[in-house]
Amino acid sequence: MSAWRLLLTRPAEESAAVAQVLAEHGIFTRSLPLLATEPLPLDDAHRAMIFELMQFQAVIVVSKPAARLCLELLDEIWPQPPQQPWFCVGAGTGRLLLDYGLQDVSWPQQGDDSEALLALPHLQEAIAIPGSRVLIMRGDEGREWMAERLREQGVRVRYLPLYRRYLPVYPPQALFGQVEGERLNGLVVSSGQGLEHLLQMAGERWPELAGLPLFVPSPRVAQLAHAAGARRVVDCRGASATALLEALRATPAC
Repeated sequence: MSAWRLLLTRPAEESAAVAQVLAEHGIFTRSLPLLATEPLPLDDAHRAMIFELMQFQAVIVVSKPAARLCLELLDEIWPQPPQQPWFCVGAGTGRLLLDYGLQDVSWPQQGDDSEALLALPHLQEAIAIPGSRVLIMRGDEGREWMAERLREQGVRVRYLPLYRRYLPVYPPQALFGQVEGERLNGLVVSSGQGLEHLLQMAGERWPELAGLPLFVPSPRVAQLAHAAGARRVVDCRGASATALLEALRATPAC
């Protein structure tokens, strides 16, 4: 049995999947989802992007919620799935697209983050054409760093916002009730916004949590966590259960 006792904060369905994997390795978890999603209405300009998909040399789908909503739109608009290169940050999102029938789907084998995605040779090949266009399907914000790096390479980037992420409503002591009541000794966030919501939930009591190991998915989120005062930040270089497991094995439980 592992000494780790973790708080998972990603959306409920994803937390449940991660918890199951961790339980198989003897790791105790509790879940307090700090992110929930709801679809955004599409205006005419955004809907036009779906009709014009083949004008983009690459499509990047940043998350499972984006993938699910994207596939609903493809069902509605496209008789046959468009077959230009599609890219994802993580394997879970990529498998949703493959299962739908998209054939040219790629994601990083190491690292579930923007840096790893941009390093993919297949993506670099797709945007090598002068004047390349890339569509990023995402929530109402996020992946600005990725878009900036693409624009530096001369790529024209468009966003298609498909959903809004928000912090669910909890009683005031929900966070500390979980941490203290279950004697948790580690926190896990899956994104920068998840970290923001953790800080919001902790409020003035954040210094009481700042000394716990905080597992994050990328160097960018690690920097944000350090800037917020977290003292033991562990970069998992990915948001998957596998990446978290590897980080847990390399980090002594306190």
